[in-house]
Amino acid sequence: MATLTVWKFSDAGAAERATETLASLQSQGLINVQDEAIVTWPEDKKKPKTIQEHHLVGAGALGGGFWGLLFGLIFFVPLIGAAVGAAVGALSASMVDVGINDDFIKQVRQEVTPGSSALFVLSTDAVEDRVAEAFKDYQGAKLIYTNLSKEQEANLREAFFEATPA
Repeated sequence: MATLTVWKFSDAGAAERATETLASLQSQGLINVQDEAIVTWPEDKKKPKTIQEHHLVGAGALGGGFWGLLFGLIFFVPLIGAAVGAAVGALSASMVDVGINDDFIKQVRQEVTPGSSALFVLSTDAVEDRVAEAFKDYQGAKLIYTNLSKEQEANLREAFFEATPA
């Protein structure tokens, strides 16, 4: 079973620094990172900057399509307005099929605001207490997550997997 974890930080630059912590946890066998992406939102900007960690390749990597859709629903769709309501409804429904519901999207939208950042991680096999301990030194770190069933994980991979060049 996979978990989509969002570590929200009260500092706009902390998520980028946290990728080093995540890499260390993975090298210790405390988490298996399938894919990750970062959102940074400086206080003086109207919208956040999103970064997919392209160095992750292989069977677990989902690619930009997934992250683009997720970040669009969380950060950009609310700004577009009601004119695209039907399309947004369809996009939201497609995310429910892969285990990401409206409550998760709303919670992330409320938590990740100007002046903050977030590290989005799709992972398996996390040693939860050790991972949580590693992030405790980041002031204002907050965990938001959703667990995906095997079926939802398979749907996610089928819908968004981007093959990497051989």
